[in-house]
Amino acid sequence: MEVIREHLVFTGRVQGVGFRYRASHLAGHYGVTGWIRNNYDGSVEAEMQGREEILDQIIQSLKQDSYIRIDWVTRDRMEPKPEERRFSVRY
Repeated sequence: MEVIREHLVFTGRVQGVGFRYRASHLAGHYGVTGWIRNNYDGSVEAEMQGREEILDQIIQSLKQDSYIRIDWVTRDRMEPKPEERRFSVRY
């Protein structure tokens, strides 16, 4: 199975609703590596690395959360980082 890495930016009601922690929990559950952080403009930015269908599943799970409202998500492919071993919440 091919591992991909994506740079993602989420907009909507994504700060102050547990978005980063929910994403971190899902990443840990599925074995996805990378990081996530809040941006000053109210968006949330992340880099996630794993199988494409797993990244899709994480995004779908976030969209179904009752406190989170994702209005838009941009997804851009990046070069994978094979040395990366965990997912972190950045502050």
